Amino acid sequence: MAGALSYRQFQHQPPPSSSRLLLLLTLLPLTLASIAFVLQWRGGVTDPLTRWSPDQPQFPGMSSADSTPSRRPSNCVNPLSQSLNPSFPYFRDWNFDYSSHLSPKICVTTSTSAGLEQTLPWIFYHKVIGVSNFLLFVEGKAASPNVTRVLESIPGVKVIFRTRELEEQQAKSRIWNETWLASFFYKPCNYELFVKQSLNMEMAIVMARDSRMDWIIHLDTDELMHPAGTPEYSLRQLLADVPGNVDMVIFPNYESSVERDDIKEPFSEVSMFKKNYDHLPKDVYFGNYKEATRGNPNYFLTYGNGKSAARIQDHLRPNGAHRWHNYMKTPNEIKLEEAAVLHYTYTKFSDLTSRRDRCGCKPTKEDVKRCFMLDFDRSAFIIASTATEEEMLQWYRERIVWTEKALNIKLMRKGILTRIYAPMIIIQSLRESGVFGSVIAKAAQTKLSKEKFLKSVDSSNSTRNSRSDMFSSRKIDAGGLSQTTARRILKVIDESLPSAMPPLSPPSYDHADLIT
Repeated sequence: MAGALSYRQFQHQPPPSSSRLLLLLTLLPLTLASIAFVLQWRGGVTDPLTRWSPDQPQFPGMSSADSTPSRRPSNCVNPLSQSLNPSFPYFRDWNFDYSSHLSPKICVTTSTSAGLEQTLPWIFYHKVIGVSNFLLFVEGKAASPNVTRVLESIPGVKVIFRTRELEEQQAKSRIWNETWLASFFYKPCNYELFVKQSLNMEMAIVMARDSRMDWIIHLDTDELMHPAGTPEYSLRQLLADVPGNVDMVIFPNYESSVERDDIKEPFSEVSMFKKNYDHLPKDVYFGNYKEATRGNPNYFLTYGNGKSAARIQDHLRPNGAHRWHNYMKTPNEIKLEEAAVLHYTYTKFSDLTSRRDRCGCKPTKEDVKRCFMLDFDRSAFIIASTATEEEMLQWYRERIVWTEKALNIKLMRKGILTRIYAPMIIIQSLRESGVFGSVIAKAAQTKLSKEKFLKSVDSSNSTRNSRSDMFSSRKIDAGGLSQTTARRILKVIDESLPSAMPPLSPPSYDHADLIT
């Protein structure tokens, strides 16, 4: 009865008033909004963006000791700002000027004609992984006033113009008067570039030593160092761990394998690479050679002998664009098992025509041998010079673009193809954070000195007339070599010096039985 009575009494209780119900409905959303605000408040709860702060650097290889202290409270940092204000730091309150405390100090040198769209990501990516100094030997587009103004504003970057004075100085250099590079002299296109790179590297050694650098690396601006095997993805840490008796470190190269024919920004869009022979078991390499080659002349489209880092020391000299050597001893070298150089070659369809436009050779099988050292470059030049746009695109898709997903998966499982995302992530993040826009905007507000401006203009004019002016002191006249140059070469004959190492293709299938 008591239970029944209680139930009847409950049934007859009056309902809540309308005002109380209205109050409840008002307070509920306000309460939820307050909770959401507290959860998103940066001062009290860690959210995903705190990993962008200078105190917690996201990128490996960038320890807290490498960053400059923030002048703003942490809850005011806007690391993802897209502002082009020149006061915006180069990257999350880091200005990338490590020269005072970086150890070991690494210098990268290059000879380039590339524009800012390629050079800026290349520079700042390498700064992220620990490179402190850059020596850029520029010509063409890279030597234009607007480009060099930006490059010269970046800490640690030195720009060297290809002027007539530079050429005259290099004509008197030790390299030019020796025989180990002589087989590359007086030839156009790739051979001329190879000599130019070697002469620039010779000068870079002196400049790097004056700047008290510990290591020097020669790279092209379509190559990125990949310091795999270090916990921090740090080139600096990798070289710091090299034993003191090692003079040279060889980085095997991986070659880009593009999956589309409309790539615009290779560093940000390409993640698939073909591994070097040195990083594969012999049976895997030769057992899948034909499938991996896909009808091309060789396993790689271009070179396969990697690049190297040299410890700066007495008597150091270049040995072509891929290696270093020493006048007084045979360098003690090691080859790394995980780290590599990522070579972004023929990643854009326009690369076909750009190579064609830089060379004046005839598109015949015989004449292209004068211009290009590697078979694929020769084939690409002939196609670009003789085919229609549609035919070129078809050839590009068949020979360069990896569209067969089944084959890609198979070679991925075999370990021949691999995915590498670190450079893509770093460069995309640099771009999104406003680094490139910031450095361009800062340079735009600085006035180029009259002397540098005139030097830039003179360099651009010299480059436009490269066919007639470049290497004027090294031309072949009607009677052969100029007498002065010929005498210099004949006076210095040292057979003990090895010939310069050119870009070499990886081992071919025909040589499988010869390789142990």
